Amino acid sequence: MRQPLVAITSDVRAFENYTWHAAPDQYLMAAYDAAGVIPLIVPSFGNGLDIDAILDGVDGVLITGSKSNVHPALYGAEPSPAHEPYDPARDATSLPLIRRAIERGIPLLAICRGIQELNVALGGTLATEIQELDGRMDHRAPQSDQQAERFAIRHPIRIKPGSCLAGVMNSDSIKVNSVHRQAIEKPAPALEIEAVAEDGTIEAVSVKTARNFAVGVQWHPEYWVKTDSPSRKIFAAFGDAARAHKASRERLHAAE
Repeated sequence: MRQPLVAITSDVRAFENYTWHAAPDQYLMAAYDAAGVIPLIVPSFGNGLDIDAILDGVDGVLITGSKSNVHPALYGAEPSPAHEPYDPARDATSLPLIRRAIERGIPLLAICRGIQELNVALGGTLATEIQELDGRMDHRAPQSDQQAERFAIRHPIRIKPGSCLAGVMNSDSIKVNSVHRQAIEKPAPALEIEAVAEDGTIEAVSVKTARNFAVGVQWHPEYWVKTDSPSRKIFAAFGDAARAHKASRERLHAAE
């Protein structure tokens, strides 16, 4: 059976005198190796894209992390230097892509910026510079030139019993990495909190009404899929959902 195709969001970056629509290699390789799917990068063309045409051809959607943040105007906050940098073209693409994928029951995995986009797309808000809030730990990456140190697994999270994530991990606690300075503030009404850090920071959510796998995580499982079992499990679960969706679509087409 052909491997499922999965749409992956892109960042818009300018370098080498070009404007690039790109996604980091770690997400692409995690999707390919751990989820067993073929990743396809979606250009951030905003309203210029036919979202349904894209979703007609894929069996999953992966919303990647990024250095950029969701623009505060999209969740009713005032822009400030603390919220920067922005990527409005990505916002204009990923938010409608998220909403439509959920409406159509297409498997969805949202990581770091992705979980924040998921929350904003469904009506939630974000907090910035959370390390400055009372009682919060510093969730930013440690200062280092080595990516393995920046993305090191370093703190535990508590997983809600009976949740989707609990089923994936077969555990009520795992350790994750932490490379962010924003997080969910007010969860969207459609989201279920699946895991929290020891300081109460929301680390994972699922979509209550989703007809398929629809999970967001604040950490970066893509970095350690080859050596960390929980990281690999989240991608494997996403891949299984994409394969099930593909099989369902093929059965429907065969019956027509």
